[in-house]
Amino acid sequence: MAESQEPDTPLANEETTPDDVEKPETGLTTHTSATDDNNEKDFVENPAEEKKEASLTASQLLREGDIPWRTRFIEVCKTYAPLGFIAFGGPQAHVAILRDHLVIQRDWLDEEQFTELFAIGQGLPGPTSTQLVVSTALARAGPIGGITAFMLWNVPGLVVLIVCGVLIASFVDPYNPPWYLVGLPPAAISLVFKAFYGFGQKLDKLGIILCLISALVSVLINGDERISPTVSQFVYPSMLVLGGLASYIDSRRANPYGTYKSASKGWDAESDLTMKRIGIPLWVGGFIWLSWAVILGTTTGIVNKYEREGKEVNVYLEIFETMFRIGSLIFGGGQVVLPMLQAEVVPGWMTKEQFLQGLGLAQSMPGPLFNFSAYLGAVYQGVPGGLVAWAGLFGPGIILIFGMVPFWARLRHVQWFKSALNGVNATAIGLVGAACVILWEGAVVTAADAMVFILAGTLAMVYNWGAPFVVLAGGVFGAILHEDALSLGQVEWCTLAEEGGM
Repeated sequence: MAESQEPDTPLANEETTPDDVEKPETGLTTHTSATDDNNEKDFVENPAEEKKEASLTASQLLREGDIPWRTRFIEVCKTYAPLGFIAFGGPQAHVAILRDHLVIQRDWLDEEQFTELFAIGQGLPGPTSTQLVVSTALARAGPIGGITAFMLWNVPGLVVLIVCGVLIASFVDPYNPPWYLVGLPPAAISLVFKAFYGFGQKLDKLGIILCLISALVSVLINGDERISPTVSQFVYPSMLVLGGLASYIDSRRANPYGTYKSASKGWDAESDLTMKRIGIPLWVGGFIWLSWAVILGTTTGIVNKYEREGKEVNVYLEIFETMFRIGSLIFGGGQVVLPMLQAEVVPGWMTKEQFLQGLGLAQSMPGPLFNFSAYLGAVYQGVPGGLVAWAGLFGPGIILIFGMVPFWARLRHVQWFKSALNGVNATAIGLVGAACVILWEGAVVTAADAMVFILAGTLAMVYNWGAPFVVLAGGVFGAILHEDALSLGQVEWCTLAEEGGM
């Protein structure tokens, strides 16, 4: 849906420039450097024009008319195209990069608007940083701008991981990985431990309890012979719902265990320039939500019906349904999605070793970790499988970000929604903690793997190395210790335990 072109009037968000504004605390990390300042001209086509645009208020632009949509769309393309190649470091780093380019360098949004869009992604299932990419581009150039930014942000990592998935499935022994891959799984797992630690630091008293319960249940599902791992597709979403219900009930108490923020003022959907540019009316937003529900219900119903009747399910429908269902349930994105993915694809689609090798590769790529889905699909069913899996996992979050924006200004005033979201997020964090335990078993098999894990974890948590460099260092160290090189630490943990060495 493209917006009609309007009079050629410069754009502005505020009367003052970013340097003149005292930025409020948002919990977002500023990521500025001399390099960014030197490269700013590469991203801003006409700095003088941008400064002129910043001299007008949103209310003036609403009265006098906005700049043409085509101009704003070209700006979106030029801004987001390079970000798909440099966005390393995970969701927190992604948010900092986006804030640098959109708030500090270009003044497309002010701090409050950027934080509002970030909050929208936090309240929806799907990859938060990708939803922030879509919503900020949506706020600049409408739905077409949002879709374009999404593709530019994801394509580099998507292409690499599909190629890697096809090559690993075709040429690598799934039970005996080559020397250049053995260090990737323990290095990748160290980053999952780091993510869980970071998430856990932010939990309140009730959040810790919910996190603990969900972690225990998840480990139980994967570690009891009497329980089929496939029940996770019902247990995980049930835990998320119960977690939200628990935090809502707690928020109604006179002395709650949890910490709850009051609803913020949101946007004025009728007069705000950003909402005008987004251009999605409430009825369209409602239709988008309905479309998501129909896709989820239809695909899940068909697959379940075929399985009950003992019929063979089309493999691509199976891939899409699995990924779309998971993508509809995960809040926070990133590491939170790993336990559900593992429960669904191992061992049906691939071995645990292949899963962990791909996780290491995905951690070292720019863009969102959800691109990992492309690798999983490619290992299972080649390039078509990779594309279907990628579309399935990203689909819910991207569909819902378009449907949510028109309702957000109103929904933010509903206190029960924000309270329930606390419990949902805390429960999801518990799943990340369980993933640390579950994935450790497959990633750390020998003493050499443990050494790689320790080194990678230290580099990530103590020295704050970026994820690509942590994975690279782990890969190099693992290759050096491999039996075809120095052959150090090759005794398996279970052998050490049997001999009394542990």
